[in-house]
Amino acid sequence: MKRDAALFLLGAWMLGILAMALVAMENFYTIDRLLESASHARFKAAVEALDNTEGAPARDVLRYVSSELNRLFFMAWGVGEAAIGAVLVWLVWGLPDRRVRGALIGAWVLTLILTFAITPPIISVGRALDFVPRDPPPPELATFGMLHAAYSIADIVKLGLGLFAAWGISRSGKQL
Repeated sequence: MKRDAALFLLGAWMLGILAMALVAMENFYTIDRLLESASHARFKAAVEALDNTEGAPARDVLRYVSSELNRLFFMAWGVGEAAIGAVLVWLVWGLPDRRVRGALIGAWVLTLILTFAITPPIISVGRALDFVPRDPPPPELATFGMLHAAYSIADIVKLGLGLFAAWGISRSGKQL
């Protein structure tokens, strides 16, 4: 029972990591697609009205909304991931293979670091960059890029650790 629950939660965790990456990218790409080829007449009219307002081009406003949604999603997902990781560590604590336990603890610790040490600065620096011209690039943009790269690399490491743990749990013939 514990083994099945651990594999289920681990699958949900890994799927969640991939889904969040997709959501974050698609939120921004969707804005450009909508602005280029929106077929809804009222949307087109709203965009034109917004673009005719001083200092509020539609693309900037929509990217701001997308950024705020991503900020909310990543913070909420991070807290959810932390809870999933804690339950997983508890579920596999009795597993004789220390490597599997270590992989899950490592993924969980990475999640805690990302959620409470990396995500808040990404949110803060990201908000400081909202509506700031990119030519010339503001200095905060490099900081944001480094934080974002660290987050992305840590997520890839978590995926690898999760896949290793799933393999280890599935090959353990006994129930946890």
